[in-house]
Amino acid sequence: MANHPSALKRHRQSEKARVANRSLRGRVRTLVRQLRESISGGDHEAASTKLREVSRELAKAASKGVLHSRTASRQTGRLAHQVATLKS
Repeated sequence: MANHPSALKRHRQSEKARVANRSLRGRVRTLVRQLRESISGGDHEAASTKLREVSRELAKAASKGVLHSRTASRQTGRLAHQVATLKS
């Protein structure tokens, strides 16, 4: 690692961002896993409630740059489709 003051500052900033991104990405993954479990359990009420929470967190992650916006949109659409087919 460089010893230049700007490089040290950049390292500190990137470390803080890495920790924050990791936390947010972990929360999104946990929520997606819980949603998939409720889908596989066949509970439409719980799945639709959880879908709202998951899509909100995916949108937040995309807006903060943790996930690409198209990745978040694709995941939201696929999960919504799975919940919709659960109803019928």
